Amino acid sequence: MDNQVGIAVTGASGRMGQMLIRAVLDEPNAKLTGVTERPGHAWTGRDLGEAMGGAPLGVTVSDDPLEVFARSHAVLDFTSPAATVFHAELAAQARLTHVVGTTGLEREDLEKLAAAARHAVIVRAGNMSLGVNLLTVLTRRVAEALGTDFDIEVVEMHHRHKVDAPSGTALMLGEAAAAGRRINLADHSERGRDGVTGARAEGAIGFASLRGGDVIGEHEVIFAGMGERISLKHVATDRMLFARGALRAALWGQNRAPGQYSMLDVLGLNEEAVGIPDR
Repeated sequence: MDNQVGIAVTGASGRMGQMLIRAVLDEPNAKLTGVTERPGHAWTGRDLGEAMGGAPLGVTVSDDPLEVFARSHAVLDFTSPAATVFHAELAAQARLTHVVGTTGLEREDLEKLAAAARHAVIVRAGNMSLGVNLLTVLTRRVAEALGTDFDIEVVEMHHRHKVDAPSGTALMLGEAAAAGRRINLADHSERGRDGVTGARAEGAIGFASLRGGDVIGEHEVIFAGMGERISLKHVATDRMLFARGALRAALWGQNRAPGQYSMLDVLGLNEEAVGIPDR
C-alpha cells in the first residue's frame, strides 16, 4: 500500500524492540522500513526474520540509524537515554515522528530532546498504554480534590532486569499528583526510606520501587487519609500493549507540527494533560 506509514525500530534485538517489530508487521496502515542495532551486535547485517528465529523478512538489521531513518516516516525508540538522544538528533534531521518510550532520561537529556523537537514531532511518555494514561488523569483529579489531608504514595513493581527506579510511569503519576496539588514534584518527592527517617513530611509524594521475577508492570497510587484510603491501580499483563500504543502514536504524529507531545495528546486527553515530566 503506497499510503502506508514507514516505521523504523531501534534496538531490534531487545524484548520491546521485537514487540514493536511485531506490532508494525501486524498493522495494515504501516510498513517496516528498517531496524537498527549497535555496531558489532550479533544481529547486525543479518536478515531480521532469521535473527528473530523465523522466516526471512527481507529486512537487514543495520547499524546506521541515519540510513534507516532517511527512508522512514517515524521511528519507535525504546532504547537507552544516550541512544535516544543520538536518535533524536538524527530524527530531527530527517523530520521523522520520534516515539520515545525510553525511561531514565535526565534533565540534560530532556533538554536535548526539546531542542530536537523544534524540527520534528516527538511523542514521549513513561508509559504508552491507554489504561495508564487514563490513570494519570484520574490521579491528578483525585489529588486536586483531596488536598494535603491525604498522603500520596506511588508504588511500582517491575521485572528483575529493569535498571532504573522509580519507573518512568511512576514519575509520570507523581507528576500528575503534583499537578493536582499545584506543587513541584522535585521539591515534594520522597524516593526511599531506611533507618530512622523521622515522620513523613506533610505534602510529600512518596515512591516505592519493587523488582522481581518477570513482572511486566504494576503501578498503584495510594491516597491515605485518617480512617480511609483510596487506591488507583493499573496492572499490565501483556507487553504488546505498550507496542500497540507506540505504534498508535507514530501514526498519530504524521503531518503534525514539530513539538513535544505525550500520549495524552494522542488519546485526545490533552485538556487534562499534566505535561511531560521532568527529572
